[in-house]
Amino acid sequence: MTNTHDPEQMIVTRAAEGDTGAGATKSVYIQTYGCQMNVYDSERMRDVLRPLGYGPATTPAGADLVVLNTCHIREKATEKVYSEIGRIKELKDAKAATGGQMKLVIAGCVAQAEGEEIMRRAPAVDLVVGPQAYHKLPELIARTARATGERLETSFDAVEKFDSLPVRREADGPTAFVSVQEGCDKFCSFCVVPYTRGAEYSRGADAILAEVRNLAAQGVREVTLLGQNVNAWHGAAPKLDGGGIWGLARLAEEIAKVGGIARIRYTTSHPQDMDDELIAAHGSNPALMPYLHLPVQSGSDRVLKAMNRKHGRDRFFEIVERLRAVRPDLAMASDFIVGFPGETDRDFEDTMDLVRRVGFAGAYSFKYSRRPGTPAAEMYGQVPEEVKDARLQALQALLVEQQKAFNASKVGTTIPVLFTHKGRNPGQIAGRSPWQQAVHCDGPDNLIGQIADVTVVGSSQNSLSGTLASTTVMATATAFA
Repeated sequence: MTNTHDPEQMIVTRAAEGDTGAGATKSVYIQTYGCQMNVYDSERMRDVLRPLGYGPATTPAGADLVVLNTCHIREKATEKVYSEIGRIKELKDAKAATGGQMKLVIAGCVAQAEGEEIMRRAPAVDLVVGPQAYHKLPELIARTARATGERLETSFDAVEKFDSLPVRREADGPTAFVSVQEGCDKFCSFCVVPYTRGAEYSRGADAILAEVRNLAAQGVREVTLLGQNVNAWHGAAPKLDGGGIWGLARLAEEIAKVGGIARIRYTTSHPQDMDDELIAAHGSNPALMPYLHLPVQSGSDRVLKAMNRKHGRDRFFEIVERLRAVRPDLAMASDFIVGFPGETDRDFEDTMDLVRRVGFAGAYSFKYSRRPGTPAAEMYGQVPEEVKDARLQALQALLVEQQKAFNASKVGTTIPVLFTHKGRNPGQIAGRSPWQQAVHCDGPDNLIGQIADVTVVGSSQNSLSGTLASTTVMATATAFA
């Protein structure tokens, strides 16, 4: 994770990579903007489209269906979606000129927030689908093909969405996202999520565990539990367990019992929902990785109150202290917003003080961006852009310094690495440390999907380099003897 993260630059990951796949008669290209929830949603869109004969396309050119899964966090990110619509329209027109047809779907949070505007402003769009309605894509596509149906579907119904997803999904490698919670009831004054994702809803434990078991059977070793407020998850316990409600700590405990699952992460968390049970789980559940992304947003109590964050700086310090007491090697990551309306030099210094006191292994930092319809957009004391720029540069310089120092602290140590893919150079493999650092070293491809010890010999801001530990080399050699 880099410290200098800007949602305007979050574009783009693709959920549809590779060739069109066996049995596919049509192709779909899914372009994903924004958060890991959107990445997960894109994966599931691919799942619900597969029975219709859609296989993945590597580029939008020539695809039968193009889906832009959008993010509404920043205004410029929204404008980039419209720019991309214009580019796809050219491809759509080119395909039509040769007698073909390309459908364009806008999904995600921009679709939810601006669906009517999209349909008015971009006639090239065939369907608009909100984040709670993508499971209806097959039906909506069929309707559109018959030229009879609705072009807009943005209703909130997380229960229906989760219940409508295919039980089986295909794993793309040894790591996977699993959505456990949707929506947000926090109503931070700067945030559009409660208006685009709806109220908090927790998926039942039975369905989550079934999905994890299926992924594990396909070789997945690490799962990341996703939610807008993932640690607010309180889902129905399995019926065989006698019913009731579980919290996230109990869910992680049960996931750790699934054969093959060695690592568990969760994101994104809220300090308000870091309860005693979950804090204790970081000390008692070895599958929970020692890396926690816990957004604080500001180090100023006055700004946190204006943000409606429902926690103060002392509460954040308390959480960090308790977590590190039960898991001394735990590394912290966070989110920060600078230039929130009314933020003074003193408020900003409080944020810098919090960063110095906690010490972060990674962070996402942003300039405040006004989002229409949020309370903060109408607040007095909007901070000048040049002040925001200066504060962001100062904050990011400190965060980068801390991240480099944390990575450098691993040099000379031997750490377990989950190898996930080939490296950039011939003979190189790459993966992730328990602290979410990218790690690369020379090694055989058969270690991909496995956890092996690596002795770290070098570090940079964003990655570690190393050599396979002697025990790993010997075991690999024995396996091929």
